[in-house]
Amino acid sequence: MPNHRYTPQELSSLTQKVLKDGYCVLEQHFSPAVMQHWNEQFMPLLRAYIDSGGSTVGRGPARYYVTLPFEQPFADPTIFEDDDILSIVEGLVGEDFVMCQLATDTPLLGSDYQDVHRDAPPLFPEFGIETPPFQLAINFPLVEVTRENGPFEIAAGTHLWTKAERMERTEKGEVKLEPVPMKLGDVMVRDVRALHRGTPNQTPIPRPMVVIGYSRKWLLRPEVSIDIPRSMVGELSHRARRMLRYNPIVDAASPPTKHETYDTYSY
Repeated sequence: MPNHRYTPQELSSLTQKVLKDGYCVLEQHFSPAVMQHWNEQFMPLLRAYIDSGGSTVGRGPARYYVTLPFEQPFADPTIFEDDDILSIVEGLVGEDFVMCQLATDTPLLGSDYQDVHRDAPPLFPEFGIETPPFQLAINFPLVEVTRENGPFEIAAGTHLWTKAERMERTEKGEVKLEPVPMKLGDVMVRDVRALHRGTPNQTPIPRPMVVIGYSRKWLLRPEVSIDIPRSMVGELSHRARRMLRYNPIVDAASPPTKHETYDTYSY
């Protein structure tokens, strides 16, 4: 039985906002207590990744991308199968979509401004055109995001700009980046093509941002995936097994020191 906080009309409006602006924010959508628990469980993973020589390649200094192990508390169907979010996802990338990513982006003190970028190239670059959405990022922080600790900045309405248009309008100073402060429990749904950048964390406390990736059913980006422990498969709903069908099934969850291959993402 679906569990919706939003009405069908509200979900349609949120979907249309992503189509128009490239993103929308669902305020106070997840439990702050759950987000705090995730943060407590994530901090040892981040420390282990850094201590193992985890790479910041492509992301700038003191900014780490860490894939989350698909186990509790992170393999939480109330999060990755949230009915409202999946309704928006289906409205944007169609039925029978796939879940392809469960990871974090965390700037530390010493991080810097990233170059303005998008997270995926166009599907048909040789034609110089953009298409309807094909890949989405669901972002939510594990601490409150303020102007001091590295807020995500995004330029509304830029997800459908072609490369030529981006270059021309960037040169003219027409890319208007806006910071997105977020409370614990806030969730952003965004088209990964919207122009954005990470900003410096000027505090001594890490600022983890979770990303869950959903894509059209035919899209495969081999640099991202979720290792599904064999012991978890039987616990998944039919919908979850369907969403996760292209991810590898493994004997154990990935260690926090797993080498990341997702180091080319800026387009």
